Amino acid sequence: MRDAINQLDTDLFLWLNGLYASWLDPIMIFATERNSWFPFYAALIIWLAYQYRKQAIWMVLTLVAAVAISDQTASALLKPLTLRLRPCHVPALQRMIHPVMECGGQYGFASSHAANTFALATGLWLMTGKQHSWTKWVFLWAAFVSYSRIYVAAHYPLDVLAGAGIGVLAATLCVIILRSLQHRYNHQAKA
Repeated sequence: MRDAINQLDTDLFLWLNGLYASWLDPIMIFATERNSWFPFYAALIIWLAYQYRKQAIWMVLTLVAAVAISDQTASALLKPLTLRLRPCHVPALQRMIHPVMECGGQYGFASSHAANTFALATGLWLMTGKQHSWTKWVFLWAAFVSYSRIYVAAHYPLDVLAGAGIGVLAATLCVIILRSLQHRYNHQAKA
């Protein structure tokens, strides 16, 4: 069963990675580079501060906690535990893949990029989605960044899917904790 899943994952990776175009290479490199998104993160923090004032501090800290948990779960826990090579490090795949940049670390399960971007998207949506429905579109950004990891041959689709799941769970947990603390604080303030 495990071999069948790995083969299906490899086949899907090869198909997705094979859907490249030279004009897309720089776009996907931009999408996959962590530093590319600092202006986006800064804009989100400014927007949260403008919209939510003092509450924004706790919201930003919740997002930071969610990203930190998802990142450490993927990088510090799962990658050394599973030891699954990135596709760009698998010798048998070298002639079949389209790598457009340096491969990165040796192991790839689960994708930290997917975990972190989906943690941010989920946390933002859970905290602001009722008032600002546009925040659901941040999931499209997370999917784009996650797909870029397959495009540059750094991850298999299951690496990305697992990372996205980790991010969603980490953000959900952190928002539940925030709401619990807010409820407790509001209850004590009324007493």
